[in-house]
Amino acid sequence: MATECKKDTKKKDYLPLLEKIIDEIRYGSVTLIVQDGKVIQIDTTEKIRL
Repeated sequence: MATECKKDTKKKDYLPLLEKIIDEIRYGSVTLIVQDGKVIQIDTTEKIRL
């Protein structure tokens, strides 16, 4: 999943995106990368269970 956020994205702007990612992922992880107290990147890793 590739989603791009603006560099000056505020908390209220990325929360709906984060909720959407969490709702869509079944098994996996979501990692927030923080720099200077601001989220600069969201990484997702989805596992496929066989």
